[in-house]
Amino acid sequence: MPPARPTPETVARKLGYHAPGELALHLPLRYEDETRLTPLHALRAGDIAQVEGCIAHAQIQPRPRRQLVLEVREAEPRSHPAEDGRTGLFCRLIHFYPNQVEQLKPGVRVRLFGEVRAGFLGHEMVHPRLRVVQPGTPLPTSLTPVYPGVAGLSQNVIRQAVRATLAQIDLTESLPQDLLRHLRLPGFAQVLWQLHAPSPDAPLDLAKRHAPGWRRLKFDELLAQQLSLRLAARQRHALCAQALTQDGGLGERLLALLPFSLTPAQHRVLEEIRRDLARPHPMNRLLQGDVGSGKTLVAALAVLPALAAGTQAAVMAPTEILAEQLYRKLHEWLTPLGLRVAWLTAALKGRARRQTLVDIATGRVHVAVGTQALFQAGVIFHNLSLAVVDEQHRFGVEQRLALREKGHGADGLTPHLLMLSATPIPRSLAMSYYADLDVSVIDALPPGRTPVRTRVMSLDRRDEVIARLRDYCLGGAQAYWVCPLVEESEKLQLKAAEASHAELTAALPELAIGLVHGRMKQAEKAAVMAAFKAGKLHLLVATTVIEVGVDVPNAALMVIEHAERYGLAQLHQLRGRVGRGARESNCLLLYGGPLSDAARQRLHIIKENTDGFAIAREDLRLRGPGEFLGARQSGLPMLRFADLEEDLDLLQAARGAAEDLLAQRSDAVHRHLERWLPRGLDYFRA
Repeated sequence: MPPARPTPETVARKLGYHAPGELALHLPLRYEDETRLTPLHALRAGDIAQVEGCIAHAQIQPRPRRQLVLEVREAEPRSHPAEDGRTGLFCRLIHFYPNQVEQLKPGVRVRLFGEVRAGFLGHEMVHPRLRVVQPGTPLPTSLTPVYPGVAGLSQNVIRQAVRATLAQIDLTESLPQDLLRHLRLPGFAQVLWQLHAPSPDAPLDLAKRHAPGWRRLKFDELLAQQLSLRLAARQRHALCAQALTQDGGLGERLLALLPFSLTPAQHRVLEEIRRDLARPHPMNRLLQGDVGSGKTLVAALAVLPALAAGTQAAVMAPTEILAEQLYRKLHEWLTPLGLRVAWLTAALKGRARRQTLVDIATGRVHVAVGTQALFQAGVIFHNLSLAVVDEQHRFGVEQRLALREKGHGADGLTPHLLMLSATPIPRSLAMSYYADLDVSVIDALPPGRTPVRTRVMSLDRRDEVIARLRDYCLGGAQAYWVCPLVEESEKLQLKAAEASHAELTAALPELAIGLVHGRMKQAEKAAVMAAFKAGKLHLLVATTVIEVGVDVPNAALMVIEHAERYGLAQLHQLRGRVGRGARESNCLLLYGGPLSDAARQRLHIIKENTDGFAIAREDLRLRGPGEFLGARQSGLPMLRFADLEEDLDLLQAARGAAEDLLAQRSDAVHRHLERWLPRGLDYFRA
């Protein structure tokens, strides 16, 4: 007995969907035209065609590879019998079964669909789609869709499951007719049937997503995203938070201690943050700014209203070295104000850790700085009212939620949340994936930052670079040497760092050269970084632990080995470690060939651009939003149909429509989200 055909539920599950109704939006990759037959005599090499004929000859050929070869001739004689000898087509089946050998005998009528090739004996098809037919077997009345698939599911099984789903589910229109007329969009049911079963005269490039039907689905998807994010924001606004209205003069005292003033951009974003903190609802703000734009100082000023109110703040960073850099900065700025800053990471052990936990729990610590150790079970805050997350995209959703949960006490208040990012978010992403966040942008660098000149060089010139490094450092400047990125293994990366350090130490005996990497003990790392900052080291050999948070104004040269292995954001972050003082700064990107096209593009982009927003736009173009955001980290479902750059007009229309529907048509909102987000708003909790 043949195995039972999989049900739509089974097909949906195998394709990664949670409900069979989602199959309606499993759209074709391309289409094939099986609505017409091409006469055998009209075939040309390179054609993709469907033909019908009778098997004239069938045999198994053992060499060069065992295959079943069929000679197919036209079933009906042509008007000129003398021409019949030229109307054959050979069909080669590389994979075949004994029952096919029995079935495909001379005289059997078959229909073949495939690519025509020029073979030794004439035109041939290799492994075409093949069906045994009878005279008069009807042709399909629509183009044949070809769907994205998985192993174990044939195209026929997917097609039948999709057709069954379309016939069963409710395709009632979810959007008001006046909205569709205004945007000139077709109806939902009409679009789905057009895309799953296009008429024979539909263009074969219908799957290229420029047709009106595709615009409807793109709009619907963007609208569902906007609606869900706005509903998530409403849920957050319904929560209560402590209104933090004044900083008790702490801000003025801190600024008086600094040898520089805030830039207008820093003033502006600080006011935006303070307005949020003064409200009795939890702030949910993203502060973004280019490398070196002064986000840390804004964050320090932002925590002061929480401390003035007698509550606590937590500052979380993704790595120990960045957590320590933040701790040192905040300790330097806040301790003179009579405030206590503590840091908590996995490296803190024994009595020191126990005492820090007690101090946090009793409120003696005003600001706790650390890694994800901050939200572990043993950490209890006395009264947390503000959480700051640096490099927020490097944390998962659950980690950000866990930190925020630390502030939920008996009073039912939720902490305010400020997220920092040195990876600028392109406007289209900010309008879509960050639609439920308030976004502040520091769009200017502090005065005194010198532009960094970037050069791209082959690793063949490595010895030349090392020789010039000697003169450069003996002239009074300091430099970074960033080791090759080895994604496969931290041990291999450590080995590469140690090998580079040994080689440079041997080649440059006149220089004091330090080494810092992620496997070092925290105290060792801190000692090396302190020596470099104090000018006791000429050259610092490092892995990407220096990517963020390191500020040494005298370091004006960076060499990045095997730069082609790094992403654009990483290269821009690393380059941002230089150009912080008065010296002319340079960044040398050493690459090993041969370069892939993507690597060549990345190196060209970083060489030609110093503006982080321009680099982020190019990064988005190259990688797409899923990789740019890190779907796992952001917790957001990626767009399947819309392209944020190409479909910016639809995104803007969806934003406006979302506002109107939420204000006036809650029934339409519910229907639309049921269709597009059947699993609810789980993605948008963080």
